[in-house]
Amino acid sequence: MDLREVGCDDRDWINLAQDRDRWRAYVEEPSGSLKAICISKFAFLTRLKALQVSRHSLRNRSVNGLHQLLVYADDVNMLGENPQTIRENTGILLEASKEIGLEVNPEKTKYMIMTRDGNIVRNGNIKIGHLSFEEVEKFKYLGETLTNINDTQEEIKHRINMGNACHYSVEKLLSSSLLSKNLKVRIYKTVILPVVLYGCETCTLTLREEHRLRVFENKVLRKIFGAKRDEVTGEWRKLHNTELHALYSSPDIIRNIKSRRLRWAGHVARRGESRNAYRVLIGRLEGKRL
Repeated sequence: MDLREVGCDDRDWINLAQDRDRWRAYVEEPSGSLKAICISKFAFLTRLKALQVSRHSLRNRSVNGLHQLLVYADDVNMLGENPQTIRENTGILLEASKEIGLEVNPEKTKYMIMTRDGNIVRNGNIKIGHLSFEEVEKFKYLGETLTNINDTQEEIKHRINMGNACHYSVEKLLSSSLLSKNLKVRIYKTVILPVVLYGCETCTLTLREEHRLRVFENKVLRKIFGAKRDEVTGEWRKLHNTELHALYSSPDIIRNIKSRRLRWAGHVARRGESRNAYRVLIGRLEGKRL
């Protein structure tokens, strides 16, 4: 591939390296030495796009009508119905990547078998050529935790832990007498809540998980609104849940999640039948339940 295709000069792109948010393309000088040229992420993504339109074709290219090679920015996800298909398609991907100067990092690349039941037979690490990819029970993809049994409890637990970390980082502000209650609520909505609700549009919640999310929100709201003096005994006590919701006067965290789901469903429905997200939304699983 020529650097002119991505807006650089007419020298050959030998290798690519990433330094934080910068990318460097290594080109060969007439003297034989290598020179690094800083390029934009657009240039890298242009080269990554060449992988998808490569002359190499993946075997069994779709699972239930969806493409097996999913690419978002520099995150690549390979799907397959069995380990043999994954092994063959990954070999094709490695070969095509090498031809255009990209390399797959085996330390960052993971392999996982996903199923709805708990009867998972672990095959160990998968070896393709001279590379070995670790088999894991869970890993992060686009900020969310995926498990081998499609369990969302791990992700909900992680979101609540992240929310607790944000809560403790602004705890002094939420308990300060110098700030108004309205300002503290705005801090909760803009700093803490978005961390907990990240990716909630695709999470399936059980009653137990809804209860855990409500407990978390009530804890933060009690820190914001403080204690209340009992009219009968004259002692200070914690606010009841109904009192918290009356003071908060905004949809609780569960209603917020349901609202975001509807908004996301409408967004996907407007994208058109050619998009994978739309096909997942209206798709039906093939085969019979075991």
